[in-house]
Amino acid sequence: MRIVALLFAASLIINSLDTASAQSATAAAPTAQQLVDRGVEFLRKSQADDGSFSKQAGPGITAIVATGLLENGIPASDPTVAKALDYLKTFARTDGAIAAEGSKYSNYETCMAIRAFKKANGAGKYDELLKNAGAYVKHIQWDSDEDHPESSDFYGGAGYGGHARPDLSNTTFLLDALQALDTPADDEAVQRALVFVSRCQNLPSKYNETKFPALNPDGGFYYTIAQGGSSQAGALPNGGLRSYGSMTYAGLKSMLYAGVDKDDPRVKAAVEWLQQHYSLEENPGMGDSGLYYYFHTFAKALSAYGESSFAEKDGDKHDWKSELVAALAARQKDDGSWANANERWLEADPNLATGYVLLALSYAK
Repeated sequence: MRIVALLFAASLIINSLDTASAQSATAAAPTAQQLVDRGVEFLRKSQADDGSFSKQAGPGITAIVATGLLENGIPASDPTVAKALDYLKTFARTDGAIAAEGSKYSNYETCMAIRAFKKANGAGKYDELLKNAGAYVKHIQWDSDEDHPESSDFYGGAGYGGHARPDLSNTTFLLDALQALDTPADDEAVQRALVFVSRCQNLPSKYNETKFPALNPDGGFYYTIAQGGSSQAGALPNGGLRSYGSMTYAGLKSMLYAGVDKDDPRVKAAVEWLQQHYSLEENPGMGDSGLYYYFHTFAKALSAYGESSFAEKDGDKHDWKSELVAALAARQKDDGSWANANERWLEADPNLATGYVLLALSYAK
């Protein structure tokens, strides 16, 4: 009996220790808001005297940071945000762009700035600026005005700036900006963009009759159909274009913003690809390239999809918000910033990576 009693007592102690350990781990795990607070603290120290962030890269990073701050409840009157907005205003051009004269990235920069100014637009302060900027990004979208009718593989897309070759990333920036401006899904610019987006999906259908889907019919998305087509993840031996994570989340989000129903075959195929490649360790198909862009696009797309959990193909369900917070917590640096060891697409810049993370966390809180 004494042995039984001792074993019972030991089990109670072990269970108690396990419970205490679990409670301690839970208490130690940072919340999304705690991650945001530390990121904001870093950015306040990182801002230049003129209000910019990484000005050598143009105004785009400042716009991303300002939007990330605003989306996390920092008001437009906050000195850090106000200085950033004042800096961005100096790039407002007479043609509506919010970009430096001669910039090769005027679509990207203007679309990012639209999101910031729209979020800060209390009492209509930026109505005129937003109206002009919205007209500008619509104007530079590829369509029949540039001798690219709907049969063209440029049609509906947007490139980095002016009339550069269109790609899915910049087209989703355009759709983000139009969505921020409360543009209805049936707007002509939105529906033109949907044509381009659909042609960047590896799904044979009436929406994509190009050669690539039949070569890799996996339902994911690649970078661009224009100028012969290309994928940042490379091509298959048969010439098909590889799908990858960030563009597939971008494609999913773009279709939802354009009013495509969740039961539409295009949405279903994109979701199935993402179910098969669910990851918060890498940008599927790209490793650590564009990882922080991926985190932002992952969060925004799943928020638009409207499900609190996301199931893999085998049925395993993920609480994507808590898993995203945990993944970002593990990568936050001691000074509160984030940065990618992979320098591609400027993500080694802690201002850019931290801006992306604040945007991602705004959907995870």
